[in-house]
Amino acid sequence: MSRTLIFSASPHIHRRRTTQRCMLHVLIALCPALICSLYYFGLPALMTLIVSVASCCAIEYIISRFMLHRGNTLGDLTAVVTGVLLAFNLPSNLPLWMTFAGSLMAIGVTKMAFGGLGCNIFNPALVGRVFLLISFPVAMTTWPLPGKGFMAAADGATGPTILSRLKIEHIDPDTLDYLDLALGNLGGSLGEVGAIAILLGLAYLLAVRIITWHIPVTIIGTVAVFEALIGAPVGANLLSGGLLLGAVFMATDYVTSPMTHKGMLVYAVLIAVITVIIRQWGAYPEGMSFAILIMNGFTPLINRFTRPSRFSERRVAA
Repeated sequence: MSRTLIFSASPHIHRRRTTQRCMLHVLIALCPALICSLYYFGLPALMTLIVSVASCCAIEYIISRFMLHRGNTLGDLTAVVTGVLLAFNLPSNLPLWMTFAGSLMAIGVTKMAFGGLGCNIFNPALVGRVFLLISFPVAMTTWPLPGKGFMAAADGATGPTILSRLKIEHIDPDTLDYLDLALGNLGGSLGEVGAIAILLGLAYLLAVRIITWHIPVTIIGTVAVFEALIGAPVGANLLSGGLLLGAVFMATDYVTSPMTHKGMLVYAVLIAVITVIIRQWGAYPEGMSFAILIMNGFTPLINRFTRPSRFSERRVAA
């Protein structure tokens, strides 16, 4: 009987799950939030999404094919996921050329300049968002008001987000309609609307075991506890802004988050604490993107100090 020996780099535990399959599950999990954003923001949201995804895919293909001289990497769907997540972090009325610029920063600089999939230090979609926020602050903080129907948001009406009203206008949280917050009937970026839709995506990702509960649940729970301790409106802070989107879909990124469960808990707690600090005492009403990117930078250090002991290693008392 002949046997075939397969030589490969570690890890040596192989499963049928591929990068493409994982990204496909993420796209499925994003569908409820996508439907919600299209319902409230209509055609402009669809155009932003199409330009973002198309730009990310085109930029990755051009760099892989003509600069890195590699094969086509679009089949793993990571560029598509980055494009969708970048669009979810943008207002639907953002000029499309700015959306392209964000895609160029996300894929061309943050991902491909570091060597492509698995080599980037920071989350590409969030780098694209922060780049646009710093470069074009007015455009990135002009939020369309939600409507109903595919053409509803095309009239250009804008207004502040709930977090901006809480921070700047000091409105009474008791006057907020929390049902509207949960359903997504509020101004903001494409992915800030529809807390219930995002939580449906979280339930799906947990059910198919694409992610574990450690990062999203810890972030949400820590923010809730911290906000309660300082007397901030917990419900409004959980249901508005990019907290849920970031906790579920971006803080859990395989490449930029810790590998061990202990490391994930440390990472998630610090993301939550930084987010609340920026929201309550920083210059911006939203802090989730900055918090995740800061902790992306600390991920190698967290991995180093939370790594498990080697196989068969025994600790001997000195």
